[in-house]
Amino acid sequence: MSRQEGVAFVVGASIGGLCVARVLADYFQEVIVVEKDDLDDPFAPRKGVPQGRHTHALLARGAELLEQFFPGLTQDALAAGANSVDLGKDVLWFNHGVFLKRAPGGGVGISLSRPRFEGLVRRRLAALGNVRILDRTEAVEPIADESRARVVGLRTRTRGEPPVDRPAALVVDAGGRGARTPAWLEAMGYDRAPEDSVRVDIGYTTCMFRRRPDELGGRRAIVMGLCAPDWRGGAMVAQEDSTWIVTLGGYFGDKAPLDAAGFLDYARGLQKPDVYDALKEAEPLCEPFPFNIPSNLRRRYEKLQRFPEGYLPFGDALCSFNPIYGQGMTVAASEADALAKCLAQGRDRLAARFFKSAAKVIDVPWDIAVGSDLQNPAVEGPRPLRTRFINWWVRQVFLAGADDANLAGAFVGVANLSVPPTRLLSPDAVLRVARHALGGRPAAAPGSSRATPQTKQAA
Repeated sequence: MSRQEGVAFVVGASIGGLCVARVLADYFQEVIVVEKDDLDDPFAPRKGVPQGRHTHALLARGAELLEQFFPGLTQDALAAGANSVDLGKDVLWFNHGVFLKRAPGGGVGISLSRPRFEGLVRRRLAALGNVRILDRTEAVEPIADESRARVVGLRTRTRGEPPVDRPAALVVDAGGRGARTPAWLEAMGYDRAPEDSVRVDIGYTTCMFRRRPDELGGRRAIVMGLCAPDWRGGAMVAQEDSTWIVTLGGYFGDKAPLDAAGFLDYARGLQKPDVYDALKEAEPLCEPFPFNIPSNLRRRYEKLQRFPEGYLPFGDALCSFNPIYGQGMTVAASEADALAKCLAQGRDRLAARFFKSAAKVIDVPWDIAVGSDLQNPAVEGPRPLRTRFINWWVRQVFLAGADDANLAGAFVGVANLSVPPTRLLSPDAVLRVARHALGGRPAAAPGSSRATPQTKQAA
């Protein structure tokens, strides 16, 4: 493909910003990423990614796309200590009172700390000949032409220096949930996008522990859904340097305490003992630290009638999810893939075409996150018949998946955005759920389990 003249700017060096910069590098003569943080230490946690110290795992679809963007990245990650995780066999999936049966076909993910993974991606991007990353540099505001119909530049300020106006063929705001696009649009005379918001006030606490290979029965992770009756859960994931990263919490600020004893006691109170059993003799490597996110938030730019050309919000600036579902990095990579397809058709009406494509990318993970959160009766939001049916059906699939490896694999594939949700409504899936129901195995009550990882689920 031939690159067109002009410079494309990306605001923010998050995973989303790095992915979109990689795509733009194929279509523009030069791509410049501006980042407020200091990036001298390539693997250090940074202020601009406040959730970066907490549990992250790249879903199967995200791992596939990032390998396409940066061939060899998976090997880089493994060399840096990442774990390659068979998501159907190496992970214990708990929800609705049961564990899924161990199953093939769920896809392969990567578990590595967010700062280290981001550093590896940034190194790959910076090696491209037409990409520059300017750290300690703030995006002050986009610059519009006289008609305000098009963004033609970006005003930046590098720490300790005066602002600079830079001409731009395209400006992409990948500045995260707190991106300033809404205010910038208003300043240019445009409406703010309509917003969908579901308040969850998820509070959680994370701690690192020394890992022994035999813990969790040799598995690489456990994911405990926030489910009835207590709506608490979390994740425990193997990372580099023989460590576990453990994140525990619940809705409306119900998070684990910030001391080692309190954190362990919170783990003891979960519906199943597996996390506690693995941690009770483990060596903590830090003091627990907290995080809170108020809501699922989606900005509906596809519904605006007017939008300036030469400008795009991206990633969490479009939609930020309850992070407990681990979708953010994968959705950002999928949006970058959608943008590449739009750019392949030219730059004309790029914003309108991208917003339409991005909305399709976001729809499925949004339905998964919001639908799951709305199972909690304390979460306020509309529960139309479609949402109630989907939640009911997914619960039946999960309960049947405690005994059926085929259903378990299908669920894991959908949760990892590798296969469409319609897979759970295929004739085969419906027949398997029906057989399970007719086989004398009634739906398990929340908090109960027909099998534990140490017994049948290890099979």
